[in-house]
Amino acid sequence: MRSRYLRLLLLLSLVMLPTVIGRSAARASTGGDGDPRSDAGCPILVLSAMPLEAAPILAVAQVSPAPTWVHDGRGFWEGTLEGSRVVIALTGIGMVNATNTTNAAFQEFHCFSLVVFSGTSGGDHIGDVMVPSRWTSDGTTFTYSDPTAVSVANSLAAQPPALERSTPIGDPLCVCVSSVPLPPAPITVTYKPKIEVGGTGVSHDGFGKRAVPCTPAADDVFGCWPCKFPDTAVAAQATNLAKTAPPFADPSFFIDYESASAPPAGTYVSDDMETAAAFSVAAAHGVPVIGFRAASDGGGDPLHLPGFPAEFLVYRQLAADNAATVAEAFLAAWPQDRH
Repeated sequence: MRSRYLRLLLLLSLVMLPTVIGRSAARASTGGDGDPRSDAGCPILVLSAMPLEAAPILAVAQVSPAPTWVHDGRGFWEGTLEGSRVVIALTGIGMVNATNTTNAAFQEFHCFSLVVFSGTSGGDHIGDVMVPSRWTSDGTTFTYSDPTAVSVANSLAAQPPALERSTPIGDPLCVCVSSVPLPPAPITVTYKPKIEVGGTGVSHDGFGKRAVPCTPAADDVFGCWPCKFPDTAVAAQATNLAKTAPPFADPSFFIDYESASAPPAGTYVSDDMETAAAFSVAAAHGVPVIGFRAASDGGGDPLHLPGFPAEFLVYRQLAADNAATVAEAFLAAWPQDRH
C-alpha cells in the first residue's frame, strides 16, 4: 500500500511553504508558563498523529488551551479525561515523528502508566475501530498490547458505545467554525461500524526515515496544532518546516518510493504510519500500550470512491471520531488503581 499521506503532503507543502514561512517569521514561539503536573502517580499518555484525530479527544478533556510544555513546535496538554490524568499530544505524521515525540514525552514527563494511541487507519470497513493485540513495523518483531487493556477493549466490543455511520462536519481548515461541512451533505456508510479486538497492526515508513514536516496555520491533516486551541508556537513550526521540507524534493525519494512505502509481508487488521513506532518507545520504558485505530478507507463506501486518498478525505473525521469514542470509553472503564 502506498504511503497514506504522501500525495496530500506534497501538494500542501508546495502550495503553502513560501506563504507560511513569510507570515510566521515575525511571530514568537511560546509555551505554557505553568506546570500543573502532580507528583501523585504517572499520567496516561494519549497520542494522535493529526489535528483531526486529537480534536474529538480534546473536546471532552479537561485541559487548559495553553500547553503544559512545547517541544519542537508541538504542544503537550496535561489534564484529565474520563477520570484519568492524561498528557495529550500530537506526534505528527510518520514513524520518525512518532518516535521523536514519544521520546520527548518520556524525557519531559519521566513516567506514564499507559500509552494510548487514537487515530485513523486503513481497515476492512469504514468506521470500524481496530484494537490490535500486537503491533509491528517489520513483520518480525512485535510490541504487544497490555493484556488488561485488551480485556477492557473486549468488554467494550461486547457492549460498544455508539459509533458514527454518517460523515460529521469536522473542521477541515482548522478555522474552528462548524457551519461549512465537508462533504456538503452527510454520507452514511453501508456497514454498521463495530469494534474489532485482536490481530496484528502494522505501521510502516514511506518517507525514507525523514521527519514529515507539519504546516502551521494549515488544516486538520498537516497542521501542527489542535484546531481547538490558539497556536503559540507558529514561529518554531515555520522554522522547522523550512528545515525539514527541502529533503522531500530529493529525486531519490521518488525513485525509491514504491519499495520504501510498502508494508512488510503479512496479514494486518490495521495499517498506519505511527503506532508501532510510538509503542516501541513505550516498550523500551516498560510502559504498557493500547491502540485504537478506526478505518477511514476500506469497504462500505456508498460513493464507490477509488480508495485512498479519496475515501480518507471524505471519511477521515468519521473514523477519527469513532476511534476517540472508543478510546474515551476505554479510559472511563480503565481501573483507576492502574495509574
